[in-house]
Amino acid sequence: MFLTLQIVKQYEKGVLLRFGKFHGTRGPGLICIIPCIDSLRKIELRTVSYDVPPQEVLTKDSCTVSVDAVTYYCVRDPVMAVLQVVDYNYATCLLAATTLRNIMGQKNLTEILSERESIAILITSVLDEATDPWGVWVERVEIKDVRLPEQMQRAMAAEAEATREARAKIIAAEGELNASKNLKEASDVIAKNPTALQLRYLQTLHSIATEKSSTIVFPLPVDLITAFGQ
Repeated sequence: MFLTLQIVKQYEKGVLLRFGKFHGTRGPGLICIIPCIDSLRKIELRTVSYDVPPQEVLTKDSCTVSVDAVTYYCVRDPVMAVLQVVDYNYATCLLAATTLRNIMGQKNLTEILSERESIAILITSVLDEATDPWGVWVERVEIKDVRLPEQMQRAMAAEAEATREARAKIIAAEGELNASKNLKEASDVIAKNPTALQLRYLQTLHSIATEKSSTIVFPLPVDLITAFGQ
């Protein structure tokens, strides 16, 4: 009987079929097979990365976006990967693109832009559940980019600018309100205690004296003005 030798590498697993029936797994190492009787299928066990092409997605709020992602997966069960699906690589990649479109289509644009991590976890869970019968484990999915149409980008930029201006006006109005409250409180204190006005006058003189100015204007004390008025 003639035998042929094949090498199954450390990161591979050989699935042996004899007369078309499953006859166990082989490897890694040197494997002997019987020509015309045995068929050895080598399965890659390392993690594979698949760059999902950009997918045109219509979001839940009727916005068109282009989304691309990266899928990382590996074979968990070589026997199932051979016996349950014709080409587990092609099937997994095709399912990744379809799942990405379906899940993104269930989200609003705001959710897609702000919740990438949670959406990626959801896609990973759905993919892993679907590929489990094939012996494939989807490790993770990363959303690389979300591209918006140029017209929508301009509209969002204008909206963000209007929001910033409105927030600035609110902050300025609150500042003026707080300033007016402080002035009223100060005027109430001065009205109850005239000495406080003299202290404020001295403080103003001190502030003027410390400034580097060639011209200094000294305000007249309030009590002096009152004396002239009498």
